[in-house]
Amino acid sequence: MNYQETIEWLFAQLPMYQRVGQAAYKADLSNTFALLGQLGHPEEHFNVVHVAGTNGKGSVSHIIASVLQQAGYKTGLYTSPHLRDFRERIRVNGQMIPQEAVVRFVEKYRPGFNEIKPSFFEMTVGMAYDFFAAEKVDVAILETGMGGRLDSTNVSHPWVTVITHIDFDHTQFLGNSLPEIAAEKAGIIKEGVPVVIGRRQTETAPVFEKIAAEKKNMLIYAEDHFEVKHIHTGGELEKFYDFWFNNELFMEKVNSPLLGDYQAENIATALQAIQVLLESGKITIERNTIRKGFENVIHNTGLEGRWQIMKTNPLTICDTGHNVDGIKMVVSQLKRMNMHNLHFVLGMVSDKNHEEVLSLLPKEASYYFCRADVPRALDAEILKEKAFKQGLNGRVYPSVMHAYRSALNNARTNDLVFVGGSTFVVAEVI
Repeated sequence: MNYQETIEWLFAQLPMYQRVGQAAYKADLSNTFALLGQLGHPEEHFNVVHVAGTNGKGSVSHIIASVLQQAGYKTGLYTSPHLRDFRERIRVNGQMIPQEAVVRFVEKYRPGFNEIKPSFFEMTVGMAYDFFAAEKVDVAILETGMGGRLDSTNVSHPWVTVITHIDFDHTQFLGNSLPEIAAEKAGIIKEGVPVVIGRRQTETAPVFEKIAAEKKNMLIYAEDHFEVKHIHTGGELEKFYDFWFNNELFMEKVNSPLLGDYQAENIATALQAIQVLLESGKITIERNTIRKGFENVIHNTGLEGRWQIMKTNPLTICDTGHNVDGIKMVVSQLKRMNMHNLHFVLGMVSDKNHEEVLSLLPKEASYYFCRADVPRALDAEILKEKAFKQGLNGRVYPSVMHAYRSALNNARTNDLVFVGGSTFVVAEVI
């Protein structure tokens, strides 16, 4: 098979949670262990930084990877889902896995796939481990797909474990309370491995502290040590921060490529994880290299879809925030922006808490309802009906791009076009 045929085979043969939802979920690691056994246990051949959480784990993973890469460490990065290209999930020093490597992996191990019948996610984790081992990476940053305890990435003994902000998402799998969800995320905590928690939350802190104590781990809250202060913005296209560590200036006037206000917490979390690695002697990095690694995160790692400015006339922004916490952050920043009218291109997946998310969205915006081209996406007519009940008004469009182009055409000077509600809507526009 060529590359395109290989990708089509993968998508057709193996259930993909991002596309079909619950039917693809496997609450068991036995398949992952069986698959890694067939691959010769590549997970044993490189060091790991393991990142879980509800929101922010992708950004934190990219920041850590960029800093390590900037410092000269050969760095693997495994994230999900992808936006445009399947290969975005597996990178070494920012470069996506080559098409030929994807084809070779499937050709070599397809008989084993037929025997084990792994999920799409299990297969991609195996591919990532196999590629990282073959490339002899110094360290791989692994982002969990969902939860942690039963996630396919949870098979390594990492240098450090990182858990970002916890909120309600995937409740049908992870639980209906924040402590339940936190317990699933905390499943990545390993004996003797330092744990970095991004934010101290009343509901989740006791869960993390109990598990860390049981496993005799050092537990650090990033917010206790690092503070990321916004000092200046040059309009919507620039953002500068001062970084403070233990109440002393750590780095000043850092030019942030990450323009979302919510990124301040993610930056602090990533800095704390890097600090733990420095103090443990696992890595050596000059402070100026940390600055360069952060300022070059988009260039180094290809991070996209986080408060990304797509056009300046009209100002057009997309963001992949899609659960309640993510939407709150998006709406908060939109409210602070200077604009005449807001044109909101909106699509959602079918298995989310639509009513609660829709109730948070600005009622004065014009909505362009659409359905992303994945089976899991919510029908645009149903979305419009649900939105109308929450006081949101707009039109239904036959495709994401039709909705997007209509929003651009309707936007006037000083209007803003925003694209969001679903990773898949953002992916189609990008």
